[in-house]
Amino acid sequence: MIYKSQIIQGDARTALATLEDASIDCVITSPPYWGLRDYQVDGQIGLESTPEEYVDTMVKVFNEVSRVLKHSGTLWLNLGDSYSSGNRKSVVNDNLRVSLVNTVRPPEVEGLKPKDLCGIPWRVAFALQADGWYLRQEIIWSKPNPMPESVKDRCTKAHESIFLLAHPESKGKYYYDADAIREKSETQWNRTQFVTEKRVQRDIGKGFGNLNQGNSAHPDLERSDRNKRSVWNISLKPYSAAHFATFPPELPRTCILAGTSEKGVCPDCGKPWCRDVESSGGNWQERKARGAGRGTLSTGANTNHGIGMSHDLDPPTRITLGWQPQCDCGSDPVPPTVLDPFAGAGTTLMVANQLQRHAIGV
Repeated sequence: MIYKSQIIQGDARTALATLEDASIDCVITSPPYWGLRDYQVDGQIGLESTPEEYVDTMVKVFNEVSRVLKHSGTLWLNLGDSYSSGNRKSVVNDNLRVSLVNTVRPPEVEGLKPKDLCGIPWRVAFALQADGWYLRQEIIWSKPNPMPESVKDRCTKAHESIFLLAHPESKGKYYYDADAIREKSETQWNRTQFVTEKRVQRDIGKGFGNLNQGNSAHPDLERSDRNKRSVWNISLKPYSAAHFATFPPELPRTCILAGTSEKGVCPDCGKPWCRDVESSGGNWQERKARGAGRGTLSTGANTNHGIGMSHDLDPPTRITLGWQPQCDCGSDPVPPTVLDPFAGAGTTLMVANQLQRHAIGV
């Protein structure tokens, strides 16, 4: 099957009108940040004279996004912040390969002092919430290799916000595939400073298994999966073309995996297929009833020699048995469609196709 990418050249404020109602399964985007870039385009988003005007623009754009997004769909919105300052302007350094783009410093904001953080991401998030969107979560995009800053009176900014929002008509029920983005859990061996290698080797010497064997009697010393955490450590990636703010592919990849069905959607009603998952190991209460120990503050270990749970209990696991439709239409699934209304370099579209999804970018 060919996975399509459609590029609509135009302003998101008008171009989205060309898309059909409820035709999109997931939206992943990063609009121009307020007061940070001048792309030399008249009327461009991001150069509004006040934060309030910028927020109003965002609300209008995402009101149109809600029209094209299915009620089961999600919006993953990445926004950066700005500081109130003196409207100074400078050209980005040539080594960033974006010399045609001017950086600007936003004007002083009424009600804020020079050098105040404007709080733009949360202003937009709360405005979308007031407009009906379900504000489900703030995810922290932590950047191990952030852009350097010539500041001496605060820390270098090394994170941005990604907001997970559900459709205003979703009633809080939406498609989210937690199993698609489960991460390897930290072992208790890595987490606690109270359990020493000497003690573990002592237990191994007593016949409790081997750290390098799958039959270790310390199951918490083996890796198991856990629900993905809300801090995502994703490094910036080099990009050779003249575009300043490109997504590292891992960022939209994670959002696409969580926000769209790997199996696909019904071509008739649009509903996504969902995983049929078998869980084992039980929740904490079930494991406690079978003898698992939580550990203590002083040692981090329980009385059964295991690190955090009894050595005869397996850690919780989840296995995908198959996929089930959420309708009675009876049609074979088709790939879901991902939209980026501020597509920029097109990273979201590229990753969507790699993951066997259709993609539309503006």
